[in-house]
Amino acid sequence: MKQLRFLLILILPLIGVSQSQDITTALYDTYENYKEESLNKRRIKHTEIAPLIVKAKANPRFKVSNVGTSIAGKSLSLISLGKGETSVFLWSQMHGDEPTATQAIFDILNFFDSPDFKEEKEAILENLTIHFLPMLNPDGAELYQRRNLLGIDINRDALRLQSPEGKTLKRVRDSLEADFGFNLHDQSTYYNAELTDKPATISYLAPAYNYEKDINEVRGNAMKIIVFMNNILQQYAPGQVGRYNDDFEPRAFGDNIQKWGTSTILIESGGYPNDSEKQEIRKLNYVSILSAIYTIAKENYKEIPISEYEKIPENDRKLFDLKLVGAQYELMGKTYTLDVGINQLEVDYKDHNRFWYSSRVIDQGDLSTYYGYETLDASAHTMKPAKVYPKILESMSAAKDLNTADLLKKGYGYVRMDGIPLSALNSPLPVHIIGKNYEVPELMLQPGVNPTFFLEKNGVLEYAVINGFLIDLNVENPTIPNAMIYR
Repeated sequence: MKQLRFLLILILPLIGVSQSQDITTALYDTYENYKEESLNKRRIKHTEIAPLIVKAKANPRFKVSNVGTSIAGKSLSLISLGKGETSVFLWSQMHGDEPTATQAIFDILNFFDSPDFKEEKEAILENLTIHFLPMLNPDGAELYQRRNLLGIDINRDALRLQSPEGKTLKRVRDSLEADFGFNLHDQSTYYNAELTDKPATISYLAPAYNYEKDINEVRGNAMKIIVFMNNILQQYAPGQVGRYNDDFEPRAFGDNIQKWGTSTILIESGGYPNDSEKQEIRKLNYVSILSAIYTIAKENYKEIPISEYEKIPENDRKLFDLKLVGAQYELMGKTYTLDVGINQLEVDYKDHNRFWYSSRVIDQGDLSTYYGYETLDASAHTMKPAKVYPKILESMSAAKDLNTADLLKKGYGYVRMDGIPLSALNSPLPVHIIGKNYEVPELMLQPGVNPTFFLEKNGVLEYAVINGFLIDLNVENPTIPNAMIYR
């Protein structure tokens, strides 16, 4: 009898996990049916989600409440559904430039508004009441910035409650007395899973509620849900999950909401190769969050061992957009061997709807403990300065008529132009545009400079690095997102 009881203890959680994996696979495979197509880029604004909230308000499946306003008067809405005793509360975009989960929330709402997955949705909605507060910081989203209009980090306002957005979050959490909370963020794309070259595509944290980092039932349940979600994501982004340091931050909402009795799961959306707009990560949010909601409804998470939480690799920050390994660099008559780490940094246009790149050397020297989204073994290559094309161009149209592939093969990384339009902020070509009298500085590689040079092997130029983007000179029509303009 004892053996039978022991076998049941082992088998029942496995049955639950198997059921959850089945729904996860189905969610992943059918995602495009529910993706909210009106939200297809990171720089989303309150005006873009407002019609979706109005649509939800007109839908009898959902209850929509205005729960507050931002400093600039933008509405904060709570969208609720379900009738179960267990309360689940999800809030997103506390930081205005962290929108991935906001998009996923509207995908999830589309899922619940569909006739599909009837059995699974009945299990969820009979057992849970789910509340979504998307875009807590709409003023920050308008400017695509982390902080609100007061200039404070809302996630450090849990004690003073100076901001109306922070007051709203506290009031809603308290009114719901939520059993589970999902604190949804984005993190830098330069985080990696510790000791690997894999980006931390998703990172988790069950925040501590005291300096001692004690684990009570509330925090333990958050850890179990995170272990479950990690297992889900390993199917689609193997090795690309990280875990945040759990040092207690007494001002942070996540730490306090955990302390106030809500099992709080922090989710951070990081980087994924060739996914600058984070649409694949958005999909992973959708799949993993819905799967977690399902396992909460079924209570399958309860038997998951907390010890598995500590096995998730910690977050590290050792990724570059481009890493060059062992390039030969000549300085003052001597040759040195350098690794070079380059990041392609975004600069917003004035409307904060689009961006361009202004890249920088971030580090150089021995970078053997660092990784790159793109890595080139440059050990047989010597860095060479980019030359200035001798002809002065009269207009942008003349520049676009250039055979830039030929220019690059000859080592030209700059073209002069007389009268560069003031409206032009960056070069649409894979070469820099410079003013008639601009003096190109000597190649002096230092952290902070714009990375522009060529890589030569056996007397032949094989690669160009223009504005931090690597160009194979054997490619027929080389393109990069943009180069720079120096007037």
